[in-house]
Amino acid sequence: MSRRSLDWAGLIRVGMGPSMLGGLGLQPAVFWALTPAELAAMLGVVAGEAAMTRSRLAELAALYPDAQSHRED
Repeated sequence: MSRRSLDWAGLIRVGMGPSMLGGLGLQPAVFWALTPAELAAMLGVVAGEAAMTRSRLAELAALYPDAQSHRED
């Protein structure tokens, strides 16, 4: 059985690198909090899924807004 190692430097570059250079532009805390599946989906590694872009994220946020809490203070 062969063992493949992860390209951590490459993952960090693409995860935290500026979006204008092809990175996701994530803050370090956000990057390190991602699960491998979440990072793979954002990078378009999941079969049949496109990489997450800012415009796609905005589209999803508009379709599925966070519930607003209506508290009276």
